Amino acid sequence: MTRMTARPSVTVAVAAAPLLLLSWAAGSAEAHGAPTDPVSRVYACSPEGGDAGRSAACRAAVAANGAPFTAWDNLRVAGVNGRDRQVIPDGRLCSGSLPAYRGLDLARRDWPATRLTPGGRLTMTYASTIAHTGTFRLYLTEPGYDPARPLTWSELPERPFAQVTDPPLHGGAYHIAATLPKDRTGRQVLYTIWQNSSTPDTYYSCSDVVLAEKGAGTAEAGPAVSAGPASAAGKQATRETGPSAPVLASGAAAVLVLTGGAALAVRLRRR
Repeated sequence: MTRMTARPSVTVAVAAAPLLLLSWAAGSAEAHGAPTDPVSRVYACSPEGGDAGRSAACRAAVAANGAPFTAWDNLRVAGVNGRDRQVIPDGRLCSGSLPAYRGLDLARRDWPATRLTPGGRLTMTYASTIAHTGTFRLYLTEPGYDPARPLTWSELPERPFAQVTDPPLHGGAYHIAATLPKDRTGRQVLYTIWQNSSTPDTYYSCSDVVLAEKGAGTAEAGPAVSAGPASAAGKQATRETGPSAPVLASGAAAVLVLTGGAALAVRLRRR
């Protein structure tokens, strides 16, 4: 994510995107965050999601939801206390079983996804509108996962492949480094649980990913979503072959948050 420290950049973004500020203001004052890279369903399908939000999967999710995902940073459940598998029922993992996010549980093969490499390094960008202490746990669906079926706990390992407690907040986001499992290929779900220790809340998110060796195509992914300008690393959305399903290069999903970064900076300064 780019740093939003210069006041002129904030002014330009505000002038260019008044609807963005309205959508942020409409969110709950207690909202906190969600992954933007690999892009989560709730962020991709939010008003800040850019081209990803116009995908067929996001349109279907909003229709099933009955309302847009304006409060993309507020998908949280209070009082879970680590009892995730007992409190959140099968088939409702992506929504946290919250009616306001039920469209995220649709079983589809064409959710906007981020391309990753099996066994490769991952640095998750978890945008946060309010800082909190707590533990992030990252899970990747088991081999044989079928995206055309509702996600269940049995399709996630008992233990996370990465766990980080109290990472620092930099530039309005937590950056969580991990090594991906080597034995996953094709379309999978990266499931993130953020259990707060400073509040009674636990946050849930589904990030769709496509795992393929570098330079290898996959039949699971289609044309990339245009995510706007290139990131600081110069990474652009890339193309794959197969059915139409938006795919972003690792790191490119983070640029989706650039249009919301100025509003985020304004919001953080007011806290």
